[in-house]
Amino acid sequence: MTLRILVVGAGIAGLAVARALRLAGFRPDVVEELPATMLPGAGIYLPGNASRALRQLGLDAPLRPLGDLIFRQIFLDSRGRELFEMDVAALWAGVGESRALSRADLQQVLLTGVGGEVRYDTAVRDLEVFDRTAKVEFADGSVAEYDLVVGADGRRSTIRAKAGLGGAATPTGQIVYRSVVSGGPPLSDWTALLGRRSSFVVMPMGSRKLYLHADETAPDAPNPDDPPARVRELFDGFGGPVPAILNAIEKVQVARTDEVVLDAWSRGPVVLVGDAAHATAPTLAQGAAMSFEDAVVLGEELRKAGDDVPAALAAYENRRRPRCSGMRERTRERDRTRDMPPAMRDPMLRRRGLRIFSDHYRPLVQPA
Repeated sequence: MTLRILVVGAGIAGLAVARALRLAGFRPDVVEELPATMLPGAGIYLPGNASRALRQLGLDAPLRPLGDLIFRQIFLDSRGRELFEMDVAALWAGVGESRALSRADLQQVLLTGVGGEVRYDTAVRDLEVFDRTAKVEFADGSVAEYDLVVGADGRRSTIRAKAGLGGAATPTGQIVYRSVVSGGPPLSDWTALLGRRSSFVVMPMGSRKLYLHADETAPDAPNPDDPPARVRELFDGFGGPVPAILNAIEKVQVARTDEVVLDAWSRGPVVLVGDAAHATAPTLAQGAAMSFEDAVVLGEELRKAGDDVPAALAAYENRRRPRCSGMRERTRERDRTRDMPPAMRDPMLRRRGLRIFSDHYRPLVQPA
C-alpha cells in the first residue's frame, strides 16, 4: 500500500498508531517536537483492556518482564480503614493482565515496535487541509504532502488546532501529583485512600519502587511552589501506608487535568487519536488503554479500506466514539463520587462501592 502517512507525536498514542499502521502494511513517518532525550517520568497503570490492545499490537511479550502485576484494588478511607476491595484479576479474566510499570519502560517497548525512525526535534509549524491530501510545513521550513495525517500530539494538540477540529482542552479543576518512591513500605496491591476532595493512590511498579498518583480538586488554586511539601500537607494525618510513603517522597511532578470533547475527530485526511481526540481526567487509568485501542481500530479500518481514507476514518470514529464517550461519563461519575463529603461517601462505598466501581469497567471487557 502506498499511502503517504504522517504520525505527529511520539508519545504513547503516536507510537502505538505507528505500530498498528506497520502491522496493516503501511510505512508511516513519525515526528516528535521534543528531543529524544526527553524520557517520560513517573509510572503508569495499565488495566486489562490496555494489555489486550498491546497483545493485538504484538507487544505483549516485551512487556511481561516489566513492572508488577496488579491483582487487587483496595479502597480505604483517609484513616486507612477499608471501604471495599476489587478483584482486578477476576474483573479482567480472559481479557488481559493489569500492570503498573515505569512510563519510560513502556515508551521503550513501544519504540521497538515502530519499525522505523522517529524524527525528534521536529515540530509542525503549519497544516493545510485539502479534500484528499494535507500539506505539512515543519519548523525547519521543509514542506511535505501526505494522504493521511494522524494527530497523536496530546491534550494540547497542534494538529487539532491547525485542522480546525477544536480549541483548547477544558480544565477539570484537578491537580495531579505523580512520584516514583524508593524506600517506601512493602506493598503488593493497588491501594487508594480517599480524603476530602482528594485521593492518594499508590501501587508497586517493580524494582522495589512504588508509583504514587495523588490528586486534589482545587480549580482556583495555583500550582504549588514546593510540590513535595504540598503533598505532605495535603495528606498529613492520613493512615495506612501514607505516612511511610510521605517520608520517602523526593521528587513530585505536578499536572493539571483537562478534557477534550469534540464534534468530529477528522477533517479530510487529518484524524486525531488518543488524548488529542478524547482526553479525560486520569481517574479510571484509561488514557493509554484508549490510545492503544484507537491504534488497533484505525489500523484495522485502514487495512480494510485500502486507499479509501475517508471511509476508513469514518469507520474508525463510528467504532471508537461511543466507547470513549461512555468512558468519559464514567470518569466524571467516579470523580463526583470521590468528591462527595466523606460522611456520605464512605458508608455508601462500604455498601455498594464494589458494584459501582466494577460497573465503571464492565463495558470495557468487550473488545474495542
